[in-house]
Amino acid sequence: MRVLLVVNPTASAVTARHRLAVEASLGEDHALAVTETGSRGHAVELAKQAAADGVDAVVVFGGDGTLNEAANGLAGSATALGVLPGGSTNVFARTIGMGRRPAPAAERLRAAMAGGARRRIGLGLANGRHFLFHAGMGFDAAVVEQVEAHAPLKRALGQVVFAYCAVATWLCRYDRSGPRFTIRFGGAAEPVESVDAAFAICLNTNPYTFAGPRPLDVDPSATLDSPLSLLAFANIDLATLGAVLASSLSGGATLRDMRDVALRTGLEALTVEGHRPFLWQADGDLAGTASTLTLSYEPGCLDLFVPS
Repeated sequence: MRVLLVVNPTASAVTARHRLAVEASLGEDHALAVTETGSRGHAVELAKQAAADGVDAVVVFGGDGTLNEAANGLAGSATALGVLPGGSTNVFARTIGMGRRPAPAAERLRAAMAGGARRRIGLGLANGRHFLFHAGMGFDAAVVEQVEAHAPLKRALGQVVFAYCAVATWLCRYDRSGPRFTIRFGGAAEPVESVDAAFAICLNTNPYTFAGPRPLDVDPSATLDSPLSLLAFANIDLATLGAVLASSLSGGATLRDMRDVALRTGLEALTVEGHRPFLWQADGDLAGTASTLTLSYEPGCLDLFVPS
């Protein structure tokens, strides 16, 4: 099998030792080529070119942002995506069972590739950009903006930086005075429903993220083979955020009953209309500012190697 290993050399868990172990594992059974990303967006181009060249698989050794770029480059092609945990949180790698450590993950991936454990999965799409596990609008995107501004600390301290930036953003960097956008969902066969929200998360799978070793489960029914789910916050006061966090840490079962939170599942499409421009992120990577965001589910558009 022809395999391209895409390495983000600045990712938190990408070290010389881990890289040697990954290359040795994947190179034992496959014709392996290795390349590094050099800038934002580079992994998109590398993956697109690999697909155009007929490469069988693109394996990403980096964080969720690099993985998102590669998925965007491969969507709709016959080239499969392989995932190795190289970042600070590695949400998607852990979601599909690859674990947190690069060397054991490389062995799991090698076994999956040898056993043909390849699935065609669906992706979310937001204003033309695919996402693997979630897109966030408002507050969490503002947190990601602050995290990216402290990139050297993120590499050194990992999730501690996320926690610090979340608190700092809530205290003084995010307008909590009222709703930031209106979300509309529905279609020709049903009435269009709308909710106003101060913050929203659109999920392609579950969990939303991890707090250390523990998953934050927002919608346990969300999978890579089903349409999108949406969690919308009417406000982000401490009581609401605390209740959602507590529910997410205990499986997410009580989210549907919360007064200031709306959970919708099985969504093929939705639109977010900003009361003013708002920040958004895709798979933990800051995507920019939008006035309107159109999101949809695209079934069966990416081949993925998953451990058995």
